[in-house]
Amino acid sequence: MSKLGDREKRHDRFYRRARQESYAARSVYKLEEIDRRFRLLRPGARVLDLGCRPGSWLQYAARAVGPKGALVGIDRTPLDVTIPGARIVVGSVFDVAGPELAGDLGGFDVVLSDMAPDTTGIRAIDQARSEGLFERALDIAVETLAPGGRFVGKLFQGPGWKALIERARGSFREVRTVKPEGSRKESIEQYVVALGFAGRSPA
Repeated sequence: MSKLGDREKRHDRFYRRARQESYAARSVYKLEEIDRRFRLLRPGARVLDLGCRPGSWLQYAARAVGPKGALVGIDRTPLDVTIPGARIVVGSVFDVAGPELAGDLGGFDVVLSDMAPDTTGIRAIDQARSEGLFERALDIAVETLAPGGRFVGKLFQGPGWKALIERARGSFREVRTVKPEGSRKESIEQYVVALGFAGRSPA
């Protein structure tokens, strides 16, 4: 595809809408669709966003939970946008413990993960890296969610897909998979939506 075609593909209606509505990235509309379908984010909720850069999911969450909510985000790189009231941790999700992220909040009502690996173009490698990130996100969710809490994590479809879905089902009352309209057609990403946290599954 030509450079112009690539640019048009990136600058689609979601990209243009994000700019108009002052969101940091088009990915916000994936979360918006998931939230609309499953009522993830409610006023006053405590929310953790894993891999929060560039910040659009936290921006959306801030509007959804309102001034009585609490927001924590972590990413390897600082955000370029300011999200009032949010606590941003700069670091790797593999180097921080869940309770450290929860801090004085005690736990979260929602854990979000839009984390994706640095892709290589080699499908098997990218799938394996995505599975590692999803597994870590699920571990943190299980460590930090309050009873009844909700989790959303991005996962590339690959060999470990079924096992990871089953693992999520061991800790949540309902687990669904969604490919939002905002995901590009050629993408192998899907989102695992886990509702009703019921505690750690037996080892």
